[in-house]
Amino acid sequence: MITARAAASFDPLGRSVAAARAFVRDTLQGWGFADIVDDAVVLTSELVTNAVVHAGTRAEVLCLRAEDGVRVEVADRYPERELPLRHPGERPYADPDRESGRGLMLCAALATRWGVEYTATHKHVWFRIDLPDRPVGTRSAGPVVPDQLLPLADSRVRVAVLQIDAGDCVSAWNEDAEHVFGYASEKVVGRPLAELAAWPQTPGTGTGIAEALRLSRWEGSYGIRGADGRVIPVYASHLRVRDAHGEPSIVCLLVHDDERALLQTPVRVPVSDQLTEPRPADPFEVFIGSPAPDDLDGLLQRTVERARDMLEADAAFLLLATDDETELEVRATTGLPSTRQRFARVPVEAGTNRYGSARMPAVHDDLAAVPGAVPLLEATGMRSVVTVPLKVEGRLTGSLGVAAEVPGRYSNEEALRLQFAADRIALAVESARLGELERLRRGSLSFLVEASDLLAGTLDRDQTLALMAQMTVPTLATWCAVYTIADQSSDPFLSYVLHEDEERIDGLKELLSRVSPPEPVREAGARPWPETALAVGGETVILPLLARNRVIGLLTLGKPSEEHFRQEILELAEDLSRRAALALDNARLYSERTAISRSLQRSLLPPGSPAIPGMEVEVIYRAAGEGNEVGGDFYDVFPIRDGAYGFAIGDVCGTGPEAAAVTGLARHALRLLAREGLGGPAVLERLNAAILDEGARSRFLTLLYGELHPQPDGSALMKVVCAGHPLPLRLRPNGEVVPAADPQPLLGVIEDLDLYEQTVTLDAGDVLLCVTDGVTERREGTRMLGDDGLAEVLTTCTGLTAGAVAARVLRAVERFAAEPASDDMAILAFRVPQQREGD
Repeated sequence: MITARAAASFDPLGRSVAAARAFVRDTLQGWGFADIVDDAVVLTSELVTNAVVHAGTRAEVLCLRAEDGVRVEVADRYPERELPLRHPGERPYADPDRESGRGLMLCAALATRWGVEYTATHKHVWFRIDLPDRPVGTRSAGPVVPDQLLPLADSRVRVAVLQIDAGDCVSAWNEDAEHVFGYASEKVVGRPLAELAAWPQTPGTGTGIAEALRLSRWEGSYGIRGADGRVIPVYASHLRVRDAHGEPSIVCLLVHDDERALLQTPVRVPVSDQLTEPRPADPFEVFIGSPAPDDLDGLLQRTVERARDMLEADAAFLLLATDDETELEVRATTGLPSTRQRFARVPVEAGTNRYGSARMPAVHDDLAAVPGAVPLLEATGMRSVVTVPLKVEGRLTGSLGVAAEVPGRYSNEEALRLQFAADRIALAVESARLGELERLRRGSLSFLVEASDLLAGTLDRDQTLALMAQMTVPTLATWCAVYTIADQSSDPFLSYVLHEDEERIDGLKELLSRVSPPEPVREAGARPWPETALAVGGETVILPLLARNRVIGLLTLGKPSEEHFRQEILELAEDLSRRAALALDNARLYSERTAISRSLQRSLLPPGSPAIPGMEVEVIYRAAGEGNEVGGDFYDVFPIRDGAYGFAIGDVCGTGPEAAAVTGLARHALRLLAREGLGGPAVLERLNAAILDEGARSRFLTLLYGELHPQPDGSALMKVVCAGHPLPLRLRPNGEVVPAADPQPLLGVIEDLDLYEQTVTLDAGDVLLCVTDGVTERREGTRMLGDDGLAEVLTTCTGLTAGAVAARVLRAVERFAAEPASDDMAILAFRVPQQREGD
């Protein structure tokens, strides 16, 4: 039965894919379906990409919530595309080597059910993902057990009680919380819980802190940063409540993680199961206890605690093998100091004899006599130890060990007991590990899809650096630093630093500045950077940023001293670094080419307008196209000789760099010819010949050219030639607007031109307005500003300065249409000021 629905439509644009992912993610998290968000986002991304990118149609996404799962439908308007079927002798559609059908391949791999439906106008691809089984039922009581098997706890048990308000900030902090974490209540009330919590951020392996605080009930492990800066592992139970006024809040009960039994809720057993005949005891449940934890970390922690209690040990540890069975990764410990880093690695073969291999059971009476036999226990005070392998179908999957502070504690009998227990739990541990790995891989896929989308959305170098760091912290690391390398002869430069605690960013930057930058290495993959251990502390790894066969920078990731990087996280970081490196190099190339383009374009602009005695001059220039400073329109005002000035405003056919090339030719040629003493017609005739000499690169040109001569009586004499250009308009003080020249043939079309010069005298208060066709041809649908519209605007400019006239014309052009201008524009205004009384 459908209990809720949400729908959205997306235009056939590339950015719609990211919008669709965000819609599905927000919808499912709002429904409390965090367990299946990553799979649904990946499938939606593929199907919407097919619709808006490949099919080029709108995509309609519909999410339907049921009690046991969710159905997502993606519809497009391209029903002609048939479902790719398998024919004899052909490869199936679910083939990763084919370009088409990959979305359906993902549906087949990730969805519980999926299908394709066709109508006359639409094609629907749908998939359904069922929620994982969540054991629920009635209350149950545990059996009576001997006192020595009861969970351990401190003699004074402290339960920290926190209350979190609707803004996710701490609103209450009890006395036990002050004792456990070291903060006085007034120091934390009002602070967001996210600032205190060291929340597990591995993609795909758990719910985020924001999502957990929205759930009606949540239970699990995380860390709280104490007042001394160290992370204190805790086990927490959250309950969302509301007060008498209807305001929601979250009550959080927290205990030390090794005292989780105080809060951990047992899996409920249905009443019907209790009424059936008792079944034979499961050896796994006998050792691990019933119910078994349903997550890998909980299962491993329960295992080491039971192993320690079973052999009355002082400490216990469990390590999981890597896929190649060459190393063991520390995953759970109890009774060992915090320096035993989680996820640290030790070799499987630590020595030459059978006691140095994790593949065989081993008993060490005294570790002091065999230094290095168990690397994990060095400098811990442990003297005797027994270790046994975890194997599944003959393959090494891990190692379980217990240790005591006194020598000679264990014999072969204890090794056999521990091996029997290890055999009982090995399959369950491997199954849970594979489940976690699958969730991690799916989460990583979703993470990389969104990371690639963000990195592809910018060509700004600084923004790319910020995105790299923000995607890394806190998802992959506690802190991150990005070093950039300008060229092969330069040293790495510290360009960006980010810490999950913003108050520590400046301090971290200062510490890193004291350490010599890491050496650039071309080999891919993460490598340790031990030089930072003394300065920063914890574990630090470096990943090269490789793009186009050269190292352009280094991505540095750090963890605090009590944590260690998982191999899966390092592999994900390596994949991210490859994408980030290419995005950073693209931003660099774009910045360099933009700088070169702007430098060349600025060389085509006039250096500045001269001050003309007794004359106001104003120029406004706008080039069309992003990143263009010069286009096909151009202007110039320059001195010819004493008392004479030249001016020009023109328009080359087209826009962009090709038109700008002819612009440079025209502007420089006009200055050179005018200063040779040639009159206006002669100047334009020689420029016409020069344009035609360009051959295939030539473009026709409209041009208004003139000479300006200030007169002793305050007026100005102008001699103008209008070669195919919009006519200059003269505004008189009484508001009359008239053309100031006659139209003549444009340049760059025919060889023989018969041009003539016209004389105009501007009196006090007169304005001469010259524009390009980007002004007069401004359009809004079928309407165009035109010459008449420009004249109407100019009539309102009586009494204004030349600068005010030009600004009013530009404002009228911009307001004429809602869309940005698609053509270059140049506005050149001259005005003879009116004489003031007494001058």
